[in-house]
Amino acid sequence: MRLLLLADTHVPTRARDLPSQVWDEVARADVVIHAGDWMDVTLLDALEERSRQLVACWGNNDGPLLRERLPEVARVTLDGVRVAVVHETGASTGRDNRMAAAYPDTDVLVFGHSHIPWDTTAPSGLRLLNPGSPTDRRRQPYCTYMTATIDDGVLRDVELYRLG
Repeated sequence: MRLLLLADTHVPTRARDLPSQVWDEVARADVVIHAGDWMDVTLLDALEERSRQLVACWGNNDGPLLRERLPEVARVTLDGVRVAVVHETGASTGRDNRMAAAYPDTDVLVFGHSHIPWDTTAPSGLRLLNPGSPTDRRRQPYCTYMTATIDDGVLRDVELYRLG
């Protein structure tokens, strides 16, 4: 099972649309995961239409229309892997242990907000992934997104891609 991980797309405020490379990944993915800060329902509609499966939450910049359609925390089990998706996780200091305590029944936590790519594993075994942003790099050198696979109940092949 191929996953595409996105966050902080900020369409149409930071970009008019997702980069074509990201849309190509949407077409290849079995599951698209989006960790919030959409800004407008138009992108949500497009991803729902073009994705085989979309798992998503709202972010702090998302208004009432997005919050009506998306949860604050999205949860799904994919081939035995328990995934939670949330926008904010707070400060990076102590994040791994704090999130392990907050999400004890989760194998993978996908989050956003900082626009800073993140890939760590808490002592509890919780894998924390932030794909950065494919449209708004802020202070990062590149815009980014992630892909991963799930095979026989194991998350594998997590890869960060740079855009531009």
